[in-house]
Amino acid sequence: MIWKGVIEAYRPFLPVTPTTPVVTLLEGNTPLIFSPRLSAKVGRDCKVHIKYEGLNPTGSFKDRGMTVALSLAVERGARHVICASTGNTSASAAAYAARAGIRCVVLLPFGKVSKGKLAQALMYGAKCVTVEGNFDDALRLVREIGKDKTFAIMNSINPDRIEGQKTAAFEIIETLGEAPDFHFLPVGNAGNITACWRGYCEWHAAGRSKKRPRMVGFEAAGAAPIVHDAVVEKPSTVATAIQIGNPASWKGAVEARDASNGLIGAVTDQEILAAQSWLASHEGIFVEPASAASIAGLLKCVESEGRPAESILLAPGSSIVCTVTGHGLKDPDTAIANSGEAIPCGPTVAAVLKIIGK
Repeated sequence: MIWKGVIEAYRPFLPVTPTTPVVTLLEGNTPLIFSPRLSAKVGRDCKVHIKYEGLNPTGSFKDRGMTVALSLAVERGARHVICASTGNTSASAAAYAARAGIRCVVLLPFGKVSKGKLAQALMYGAKCVTVEGNFDDALRLVREIGKDKTFAIMNSINPDRIEGQKTAAFEIIETLGEAPDFHFLPVGNAGNITACWRGYCEWHAAGRSKKRPRMVGFEAAGAAPIVHDAVVEKPSTVATAIQIGNPASWKGAVEARDASNGLIGAVTDQEILAAQSWLASHEGIFVEPASAASIAGLLKCVESEGRPAESILLAPGSSIVCTVTGHGLKDPDTAIANSGEAIPCGPTVAAVLKIIGK
């Protein structure tokens, strides 16, 4: 069957009508990759799969929600779309706005967006404005501007975004034949953990799965408002995509955690970068730093042996899914800074062999 995007694949479960003008870049249908070395590292006969959302059209999971949000915005007559973003939302909103033929405005926190993501938004034709302050300051401005109904807000405060993002859970169930025992995700603005939990609950209620997973989210230690149950005024982390001090979907994330008997914890920048490097060099999966928070969190659970304050106990034989939210090429500068440069040498076989140790 030819893949036609998440709206056509899951139309009965989405808030669209037969007349909704579908704006799609054929998002979704991302691979769920079995990870043998990560499974071995976790041990206990657990099987770990990676949901590689970086293979969406603009390189992140945001495209799932954007196709629904943009389609419904066009149907309602919006002439402009606007979002605050640490990068991925801006890239996705700009691409789908270009596809729909409408104007896109993005507000970016000054100095907090990687060049890869900024390049995307600019190339897609968005009007990009850098705001003095952090993501939360940018989102506050978007909320104000969004009171003008000619603008449609594309952040996850727009419930249509969450509706689209829940389709990742549908795909996981279809691939595995059942919901996993555990689902690990990075947590920034918290829309993804909220959305996936909704997806699992809906398909469980529809009889398409017999169980629901325990939802396990990880914030960056320097931007962990849910962990500390307090707004972080000046969030700071190398994982800029989750550098958010006051998540828009805070309530939804807490509900997902509590209803599933799950956990929301925190991982340090050092743990995030180590997980990013390990996943690339051992499984061939290159993700941006924020994406690696789910992998770092899984490894932390293994190393902490289920100490309740820090992690969650993984039962032997568990099925585990880790969502990695964005492609590594979103932030090449951080990757290069933490893995070294290419080594120069003369144009001879001897010179090459000397460098590689042969």
